[in-house]
Amino acid sequence: MEIFIKMKKSVLIFAALAVCMMSFISITNFVATDFVATANAAGTVKIGVVDFQKILTTSTHGKRATDELNKKGKGMEDNMKAKENELLDLQKKFEKDSLVMSKEKKEEKQKELRTKFNEFKAMRSEFMREFKENQAVHLNKIQNSVMEITSEIGKKEGFSMILERAEGGIMYYDSAMDITDKVISEYNRRPATK
Repeated sequence: MEIFIKMKKSVLIFAALAVCMMSFISITNFVATDFVATANAAGTVKIGVVDFQKILTTSTHGKRATDELNKKGKGMEDNMKAKENELLDLQKKFEKDSLVMSKEKKEEKQKELRTKFNEFKAMRSEFMREFKENQAVHLNKIQNSVMEITSEIGKKEGFSMILERAEGGIMYYDSAMDITDKVISEYNRRPATK
């Protein structure tokens, strides 16, 4: 009987979710239809598509930011590798010397090693945090510039809407709608933002 009640509740929850999903789809379709109808009443709908990833990898500013991040990342990685090798050498020395150490001295050296390993872990976490923070700063600068340029192109060329290829969930679009190269060209002409 208890299993039947649980199944009944699951069916009711599923039905409620299905109704909510159908309502959401209907509202979304209504809004999209309303947008297209409004745009058609005002004239033709002109939609553009921008590939931010392409801008990031092929624009002058995007390449420069990527190179800068890679250099910093390589420096951090080299520093971490040196510290890791230093710790491994200390551990090998401890393992070799521990055969002739007193119990107290052995415990003291083990404690020192644990402390150094914990410091290493903390340093690695700090490097990762710093790298991600640096990456976010660079991406935000590029994104802000690209959004500004895209908006200018959209207004100048009479676009009703410009979507970002990956974020817009676009599965197909006519290549004639792609304005990425225009955005890259304009972006490359502008000085780097500080």
